[in-house]
This record gives sequence, C-alpha cells and structure tokens, in this order.
Amino acid sequence: MSRTIDSLCIDSLCRDCGASPPGAVCSACGSRRIVRHPELFRWHIAHVDCDAFYASVEKRDRPELAGRPVIVGGGVRGVVTAACYIARMHGVRSAMPMFQALKACPDAEVIHPDFAKYGAAARQIRALMADLTPLVQTLSIDEAVLDLSGTAKLHGAPPAAVLAGLARRIEREAGVTVSIGLAPNRLLSKLAAGRDKPRGFAVLGSDAAAILASEPVRLLPGVGPAQERKLHALGITHLAHLQALDDRTALARLGEDGPALARRARGEDARMVQPGQDTKSISAETTFDTDLADPRILETHLWRMAEKLARRLREKGFAAGGVVLKLKTTRFAGRTRAQRLPGPTALPDSLFEAGRGLLRREADGTAFRLIGLGAHPLLPGRLADQPDLADPEAPRRVAVQRAMDTLRSRFGEAVIGRGRGR
Repeated sequence: MSRTIDSLCIDSLCRDCGASPPGAVCSACGSRRIVRHPELFRWHIAHVDCDAFYASVEKRDRPELAGRPVIVGGGVRGVVTAACYIARMHGVRSAMPMFQALKACPDAEVIHPDFAKYGAAARQIRALMADLTPLVQTLSIDEAVLDLSGTAKLHGAPPAAVLAGLARRIEREAGVTVSIGLAPNRLLSKLAAGRDKPRGFAVLGSDAAAILASEPVRLLPGVGPAQERKLHALGITHLAHLQALDDRTALARLGEDGPALARRARGEDARMVQPGQDTKSISAETTFDTDLADPRILETHLWRMAEKLARRLREKGFAAGGVVLKLKTTRFAGRTRAQRLPGPTALPDSLFEAGRGLLRREADGTAFRLIGLGAHPLLPGRLADQPDLADPEAPRRVAVQRAMDTLRSRFGEAVIGRGRGR
C-alpha cells in the first residue's frame, strides 16, 4: 500500500475507491482525490467535522439551492447561525449580524434554522461513526473525535481507509460532506481537519511541529483575541515562538498556563477520546426584531425557548438539574440568573416555570433585545421527571409530551403546539 518516492516511503490512498495510486490520478477510478503522507497508515485518532453543517442540510433538502449562497439565521437583528461556503466567499461568517451578512451577500437565500432537522442528521452521522468504533466523543452537533486503534483487523483495513469510507457513506446516506483530520492525538487531528476544508482529508504526524511553526498563535484552539494580544505584546506571534520555549521559560514569561501552551504549540496532547464526556451545556436563545419590555410578551418568548431547550435535552438524553436565564439589554449589557430545580426535568412546563420566576424579577421595565434559557447542571436523562407524590400530575405531563413528540416526529414541528407559544 505504499510507494518509494525520492527515497521516502509515502503512503497514498484514493478517497473515492480506496486504492493506493502512485500518481496524482487514481488508475483504478480516475479520481484526483488522493491523500499522501509517510504516516498515513500509522495514526488512528480522527477528527470529523461536517462542512457548513446547517447550510449543507438545507441544501440537501432543497437541491435547487446547490449553487446559491445560503445563510441559516433570521431576523433583521439576529445573527448568522451558519453560512455555506459560497456565502463565506462573500465574507459571511457565523455570529455575524444579519444586516451585515446581507449587505455582504445580498443575493443569499436566508433560511430560518430547523434544529430538529439538524439534530436528526447529526444522530444519523453519529450512528455511522459508532459502527466503526465505540470510542466516539461528540464535541458539538457537527464535530466528533474518534479513536480507531485496534480496529484494523475488525474492518480489514487501516483507519485511514476506514475513514475515507466513512466520509463516502456520510455523503451518500446523510447527504452532507465532512472533512477529516488524522493524527496521533486529538489536538493535531482537529488542526488537520481544518487544513483541507471542505470535503477534505489531511494528516499531521511527526512533521506537525515543523508544519505548524509558521502558523499564527491564534490557530491553537483556546487562544482567543485577548490572549493573542497578550502574546503579541511579548513578541510571540507565531507557533514557532511558543515551540522554542522550555517549561521553565514558558512559566516565567507566560504564567501558570505557559508550559501547557508551549507543549500544544509543538503538537503535544495527552487527552484520551472519552465517549459520553462531550456535552457541557445545552441552551436556546433568540434575538428580538425589536426591543421588548412587556413581561407578557417576554414570557411568550421564554416559553418558546423552554420548548426548544426541552426538545434538545430529550434529543441528547439529558435532564436539567437547574435553569439559567440569559437576558441582554438594548445597551448589550448581559444579565444571567440561575436556579436549581426541585428535581431533574426535560419538560418545557417545568423549565418555563423556573425561568419565569427568574424573569419576573428582571422584567422591571427594562427593554431587552435577547432572551435565552439554559440547563445547568446536566444530568442523565433517565432521572428526568420521576413520579413524585408531591406532584401527582407529573406522569400525565410526561405522557402528553411523549404524545406530542410522536406527532411531531411523524408530521413536523408545526403539527401541534401549546397556546401560550402562539
């Protein structure tokens, strides 16, 4: 499965048929999608990242949009949830205010997000990953890391070939494309996945430090604008500057986190793939088209957030041990209030009632531009809404919610709703 090129053993893989071609074009199928690396068949940690996931799902369901820019978001005062690569070429980015996005790309098709649909697609993709290895750690709705060590005999192929097959299967069965990074650890696999998007496959191995040396420090996950400015002030602008620091120097110049930062710049990462250790928080929020101060109208929006939050909890198999209310004033000042619940729940009614109590203390005539509701802490879903002698109506509410979920899964979200959300 390898060729000798200039005295260096370079393994190659055709991502479309699985052959190991010697040239730039696969002699077996004619594809030019060839990945080459001297350690291609050595590594087993993979980062799988869906390409422009929400927008890709929308294009999957509306083929007429294939060649058009698509923005997932909504509301003139809202923000971009996702943008396809065509829209990104016009400068549209996630979290950009919608008015700026439409100014940059006025011909874009704007689609309101359908998180139930995206969740269904994500579950389908996770199931395909789970067919390959039990060591799958979900990082977000469109990202996961897999450990394929010890699976070569099971699949009759090295991890690289198995991953290429996974990408083809996701594209065929789920209708979206993915980019894959293959490496000896989680950090390098994530960085590799970002080097060849969209529909990419990249490898980083023992060559990682040399390849990354010329990259800016902001490339490292976790290095935000504030830390980037601090590093620049110290003359540290590229990863090579961090790579050159030993632990003692890194500690002296950068503080307690310095040695770890320098090691990460060299591509070192000891984290294991940990299934079930992925989701830390679940929430739902919305930005209003106009500022709102009326408590009744705010409660209507809060109810909608409670329904969304409850659905996301149930989809991910969690229960809320408490709620977090998030508000943002017209001056962009944030307010966050939290309350523990008497028992774990995944019912919108219970989430709403707790959130409403927090909202009533804040709805003092202040105008708000955003409201959100989150769950914290997250607890196992099996603990949700247990029978309680103090609340004899709980089993009925659970049964009603299950019936509504069944109807919505068969006929769509709009088939049934509660009066308070209208």
